[in-house]
Amino acid sequence: MEVKAKKALGQHFLTDLPTAEKIADTISANELSQACGAEIGTEWGNLPVVEIGPGMGVLTDFLVASGRDVTAIEIDHESVEYLGKYKKEIKVIEGDFLRLDLDDIVEGEIALIGNYPYNISSQIFFRVLEYKDKIPVVAGMLQKEVAERICSGPGSKVYGILSVLLQAWYDCEYLFTVEPGVFSPPPKVRSGVLRITRNSRTDLGVDEKKFKTVVKTAFGQRRKTLRNSLAGMIPAGSPLLDDPILKERPERLSVEQFIYITKSLS
Repeated sequence: MEVKAKKALGQHFLTDLPTAEKIADTISANELSQACGAEIGTEWGNLPVVEIGPGMGVLTDFLVASGRDVTAIEIDHESVEYLGKYKKEIKVIEGDFLRLDLDDIVEGEIALIGNYPYNISSQIFFRVLEYKDKIPVVAGMLQKEVAERICSGPGSKVYGILSVLLQAWYDCEYLFTVEPGVFSPPPKVRSGVLRITRNSRTDLGVDEKKFKTVVKTAFGQRRKTLRNSLAGMIPAGSPLLDDPILKERPERLSVEQFIYITKSLS
């Protein structure tokens, strides 16, 4: 039985086993220990795994081989039937990750991984932010440009909303690039594998919703200075109006500076 890749779902099935094994290893205890320290690596390296969009389970096989509990979330009914028939070691949930309640699927913390559909990869990572206390580690493959954007820092042309919001809570690493030829059908773009791990921040010190609004408003007009893009949010007479930071464009600011602006507006 073969599953046909569906363009509407953005499916490109990974076929190269060494690449799949390398991606699975990104959340292994050994890899996480090197990245985050032995104690954290051991803890996170043994968490139950939730895989998004397993397709025919090429990546899944390596996750199962690691001895961890694996739950697969798959929206494609044909893939769900295939996994149910050939991958009996895992729990399969048929549904849309963007709409499911993860707390109903797996108790406690999880590691999230996947060959993420390119057409919804940004939405997936915004969803991760909603479960940041449940998901301390996320890894996987997505369009190279999106992976680079998530991991970019201030001053980069691709640094943006998702970069700031994720880096407020996670350390983000771009790990390696994957060429189109290891997929069936091959995508028209290159792919990038990243890993994000929860940092030590437990509180922003400001209202989180307002912080998101400031970031999104600033980048909504990224070619303008903050004085212009945030003009509607700054009350008359605010000391912030005299702050040189407003002369900057949003891609120049660090997470801490966006927190500072949010605090000043409050």
